[in-house]
Amino acid sequence: MELQTVIFYGRSGSGKGTQAELLQKYIEKNDPKRRVLYLQTGAILRELAKQNTHTAKMVKKILEEGGLLPAFLSIWAWGTFFMDKYTGGEHLLLDGVTRRVDEVPVLDGALKFYGKDKNPDVVILNVSRETAVKYLMKRGRYDDNEDDINERLDWFEENVIPTLDFFKNNLNYNIHEIDGEKSIEEVHEQLIKSLGI
Repeated sequence: MELQTVIFYGRSGSGKGTQAELLQKYIEKNDPKRRVLYLQTGAILRELAKQNTHTAKMVKKILEEGGLLPAFLSIWAWGTFFMDKYTGGEHLLLDGVTRRVDEVPVLDGALKFYGKDKNPDVVILNVSRETAVKYLMKRGRYDDNEDDINERLDWFEENVIPTLDFFKNNLNYNIHEIDGEKSIEEVHEQLIKSLGI
């Protein structure tokens, strides 16, 4: 199997994490000699919020209030992940790396720096807003209340959708639009088929 670089996008509640984990298991099974690095920017930032530093306390407050963290923190999270964990021979699965238009060129530059800019795959899991709300209300994370959910979904439409235009207009990226409304297994099968692995 060729080394994979897969960047996941979709509304909160679209199943990005579930599909990334299933893809990780699939790749590990079919290419057992190489590691798969799965980066979840949100998880790194939530871990940061548990620390006892001034920055961590500020991050925790913003997350608890359902606010948006500044771009430099997201870039720090995935940039540090690359520097600490990537050795050049792993498959990369990226979730939540660039969600603003001004962050995308930074990721593009990082992928070029690491030689991972040869046709990375951008997976867009499409689900309706209604489906996303239903899933998130069931998930029950501390920030999964109706107001915060609607704020995150509004933010996705205003900021993340324009971000996707960067990838769609860049011939170096392979775009995979996946119907996330189907069952978990069907979405996974669609994804594997679309990626051609």
